[in-house]
Parts: sequence; C-alpha cells; structure tokens
Amino acid sequence: MTDLLTLQKSFILSHLKEGDVCADFTMGNGHDTAFLSKAVGENGRVYAFDIQPFALESTKRTLENEGCPENYTLILDSHHNARNYINEKIKAGMFNLGYLPGSGHKELTTKRETTLPAVKGAIEMLESGGILLVAVYPGHEEGALEGDMLEEYFSSISRFEMSISKFKIVNSPTSPYFFIVEKK
Repeated sequence: MTDLLTLQKSFILSHLKEGDVCADFTMGNGHDTAFLSKAVGENGRVYAFDIQPFALESTKRTLENEGCPENYTLILDSHHNARNYINEKIKAGMFNLGYLPGSGHKELTTKRETTLPAVKGAIEMLESGGILLVAVYPGHEEGALEGDMLEEYFSSISRFEMSISKFKIVNSPTSPYFFIVEKK
C-alpha cells in the first residue's frame, strides 16, 4: 500500500539540496521541521511556524533528539504572517493542516481564513523550481472545507506558472491527502 508520508518526502527531496531555504508552515510536533533541517543541512535554513507554545516546545525536543543541525528558526505566530519573518525566496514549504497531534486540543485547528493567505504567501515566496506540499485532513469539518477551498484556489492558477497535483486514496474519502505545488 502507498505510504503517503514517504511519498510526500520523496517529492520534497527531489527539489531540495544542501544549503537551500525552506519553511514548515505548521510545525506541530516538529517532525517535518526535523526532516527539512536534515535535508538542507548545516548551510541551509528552516523557518517553522505555529501558534501554540506547546508546539514550539515539542519541536525543540524533536530537533534536539534527532540531532538536527542548528539551522532553524522557530516562530510563535500564524503561518499567514510568514512573510513578516521570511525575507528571502524558499525552495520548499510544507503545510500539515488540521490540529496538533498529542495536544489534547482537537478543536484548535488550522482555519480557512488564515490557511488561504498563508498558502498564497508561500507561493509568492517560492523560488522557480520550488515546491510546496499541503497535507489536508478531511476527517473533520474544517479540514474538509479547507481542502475544498484549496482545490478551488489551486484550480484557478495557470498551468503555465505552476504544476499542481493532488494525491488522494480514492476509496477512502476521509483519509488525508495532499497537494503538490511546483513553481515553473
């Protein structure tokens, strides 16, 4: 069976190299931040965002436990404010929408009103040949609505500017899926 996490990482790795700049727009427990940190190495840069102090603490532990290079900046702010912190082009970005696993706060999720500006901002920061990966969790109401909103937005973007794909398990409608946005 296809492992979506492995597939996501293979797409990201096909675009990243040592020294690149990237962003984890929803740091959560820090697993994507650690993945990106290792992928870009000591000379790279990773910006990571979350609105929950618990996420920052959890991410710090993950980065330390995994022996990541100190190439990251952890930011306690919403992903829709990323352009206030990142003043350079990024080669890759990851969004893992939904709620923070292990926080006990399933009611605190990413929201359409901040997700769409965050994704638009990430696309503006993306350098030519860069990639964004946006994981959607339609198993809860806001997640399903976020996914529909993003699909509508992505469908409006010219295929001559970006290639946008959707990877979904067709016979499991509430399973997570993801979009890949590749800037030409």
